[in-house]
Amino acid sequence: MTFGVRCAAVTFAGVPALSGVSMAVEPGTVVAVVGGDGAGKTTLLRSLVGQVRLDSGVVTAPQPSDIGYLPATEGSWGALTVRQNMDFAGGVFGLDGTDLHRRRDLLLARAGLAEVPNRPASQLSGGMRRKLAFSMAVLHQPRLLVLDEPSTGVDPVSRVDLWRMVSEAAAAGTAVALATTYLDEAERASRLLVLDRGHVLAAGSLAEVLGSVPGTVTRTAAPHRTAWAWRRGQDHHEFWPGGHALPGGAVPVPPDLQDAVTVLSLLARAGSAGAA
Repeated sequence: MTFGVRCAAVTFAGVPALSGVSMAVEPGTVVAVVGGDGAGKTTLLRSLVGQVRLDSGVVTAPQPSDIGYLPATEGSWGALTVRQNMDFAGGVFGLDGTDLHRRRDLLLARAGLAEVPNRPASQLSGGMRRKLAFSMAVLHQPRLLVLDEPSTGVDPVSRVDLWRMVSEAAAAGTAVALATTYLDEAERASRLLVLDRGHVLAAGSLAEVLGSVPGTVTRTAAPHRTAWAWRRGQDHHEFWPGGHALPGGAVPVPPDLQDAVTVLSLLARAGSAGAA
């Protein structure tokens, strides 16, 4: 069964947070939701797990006992040990005895936490605590796994571990929806959803999102139109709509996801491609 939302609209204090957003998450796939601050990523995910009620639209999700949810906060209890956190989460979902112990030990080993079962979560590094929270979210083998920026602020090694665990959950048949600020991670997802101020800018595979950029991205040391340029390393990338002649010194580059998200957001905020 495919999970997701259709034509979702949510308004907070008169300000639209989602405007006609649709997202479909199939079993065994990962859908990455990307966009800047205030894009609507968290609202979308919270609506999927029942924490935000839609003003209009439809949510399709399994029963709560078949959902795993990792919020943007720690996702574990600092006063409890690693093992106690896992056991508590297992109890919430009706796991106990041998089934709980086998699943708990497997996940802690995969997360690199098998050696610290008695350490309080508050004494774990940021990356270790995030991996604990992920393990708690998948302990009951949910049909739908919803992750709000699971790797934000953690060390690079833990980021790799977390993505491996996400991939393993999807490979086991779980439908995964995640928001991320790391676009290099998002590029590994099965499908992408690009949001800006509650609106869908693009959706589809990585190739489809990149193909939706209606013009040319160039690399240049000195941008000609600062409103349409952004820094990439020591240089700048700059967007030129279709039909514009490129200035001297501007080198066309294949856009990556960061470029595509930037261009689509700039176009959306300008009102139309013609405004470029």
